[in-house]
Amino acid sequence: MNKTILIVDDSESIRKLVQFNLNNAGYNVLVANNGQEALKYFTGEGIHLLLTDLHMPVMNGMELIKDVRKIDQYKHMPILFLTTETQIILKKEAKDAGATGWIVKPFVFEKLLVTIRKVLR
Repeated sequence: MNKTILIVDDSESIRKLVQFNLNNAGYNVLVANNGQEALKYFTGEGIHLLLTDLHMPVMNGMELIKDVRKIDQYKHMPILFLTTETQIILKKEAKDAGATGWIVKPFVFEKLLVTIRKVLR
């Protein structure tokens, strides 16, 4: 069974780039523009990884992670931040909120893919 990854980013170009590459790598991909839009996908079924930006309108990535971690079926699902932020304090806050990892934009897709495969084991 193919794994399903939810990409949440307010940048359409990032969403399309990551979606295209993940589809080519064999993953099912869902997309959302912000955290609030992403929450509609968390119905207790088939999301294996959340890949989210930090800074987004309506609901940011940190708020999204905190809400997702409250849902029993997703307490242990891997969550990766894909963001331009590099501040240690934000990384600590993300980890405390339940993030599994942190990838800085711009990124090399092959490295992102290696990280995704590692956390999906």
